[in-house]
Amino acid sequence: MKNRTKVQFLAAIALTVVSCTGQKGVEEKDLAGKWIEVLPENAGYVQGICMEEGGKASSIGMATLVYENWELLDKNQLVLKGKSIGNGQTIAFSDTLSIVSLQNDTLTLGDGNDFRVQYTKKDAGGK
Repeated sequence: MKNRTKVQFLAAIALTVVSCTGQKGVEEKDLAGKWIEVLPENAGYVQGICMEEGGKASSIGMATLVYENWELLDKNQLVLKGKSIGNGQTIAFSDTLSIVSLQNDTLTLGDGNDFRVQYTKKDAGGK
């Protein structure tokens, strides 16, 4: 009898933890802003994405990868669309990335288990 009560107690705690800490999904308003990719300190350049409310997007520091718009799917996937410019040709692209996490001003996107990219949100003043 004691083991059954202990198991029920642990199950109740686990359920409470999951319901209180589980990511409820991202809203469009959470993604709007300037997102700068976390790069090594000595990278010597800055790159990222500016996502505006209403789905308009633009590139930060990337002349050959031109973001044009973005879309949130099912509160956990981000679709980025634009054009890749290089070698005398322009190719339209659409990338669908999973929102791995969004905590405070840090956004982590991924594709499968191997690819992760992390961004930090910057205010209008670039801080």
